[in-house]
Amino acid sequence: MALLINCIFVGLGGCAGSIARYLICGMNFGKIGDFSLLTLFVNVLGSFIIGFVAAIALNRGMDPRLNLVLKTGFCGGFTTFSTFSLETFTLLESNRWPFALLYIVASVVLCVLGVMLGTLAGKAAVA
Repeated sequence: MALLINCIFVGLGGCAGSIARYLICGMNFGKIGDFSLLTLFVNVLGSFIIGFVAAIALNRGMDPRLNLVLKTGFCGGFTTFSTFSLETFTLLESNRWPFALLYIVASVVLCVLGVMLGTLAGKAAVA
C-alpha cells in the first residue's frame, strides 16, 4: 500500500513538472537557430530546484513524501537532466572526479547516440 501511495505522490509531482515544462518550452521565443534557450533554462532551473530540495532534505529534514513529490516527481517530469546533474554533483562532491567525468561523457555520448539510433529505427519503421 505504501508503494502505491508513493507512486501517487510521484505522479502528482511528475504531472505538475511536465505541465510546467510544456508551458515554458511552448512559448514562442527563446531560440537562436536550433539552440533552444527555453530548454536550457528548464534544464538549469530543474537542476537548481533538485539541488535546493536535496540540500533542504539532507540538512533540515523533509517529509519523505514531499521529497518524492518534488525531486522524483516534479523535477523528473520537469527535466531528467536535473537528476543527472545531482548525481554528477554528488560524485564531484565526494571527490570521485574520474567517475564523474566518465558519467558526464558516457551520458552525453550514449544518450545522443540513443536518439540517433532511435531516429534511424523510427524512420526505418515507417519506410
